Amino acid sequence: MFRFVIATAVMALSAGHALANGHGGGEAPPPKPEATTAPAKVILTKQGPKLVDLKGMTLYIYERDTSGKTSSCNGKCTESWVPLAATAEAKPIGDFTVINREDGSKMWAYRYRPLYTSPADKAPGDANGNATTLQWRVARPDN
Repeated sequence: MFRFVIATAVMALSAGHALANGHGGGEAPPPKPEATTAPAKVILTKQGPKLVDLKGMTLYIYERDTSGKTSSCNGKCTESWVPLAATAEAKPIGDFTVINREDGSKMWAYRYRPLYTSPADKAPGDANGNATTLQWRVARPDN
């Protein structure tokens, strides 16, 4: 009988907290929504469609990035080709994946090809990085 009284009291207290939810009952904040925005978009140009970051800056791929899991542009290379940074919590979305970099940071890739911007591009739509070397190409949705 005593166990029944204890069990009933515990259930009543639990129900009281559940009913007070939202009325000063110390409700926990809602979970943060998952990021559902792709890190880049496709725009149409006279040369055909190309990928740009969310600021409209042209994205590039590096011919030496072939494994789909790492970037071959590290150290001094990143002064000329800036990796498209991903947050530590970034998750793949559509054709975009997240790659771990040599320095421990993360970057975005499109169809497993790491994406970069070029400091030679000063304004959205510029594609000045394409002319620097044949190993770097404008990222296109069909790459």
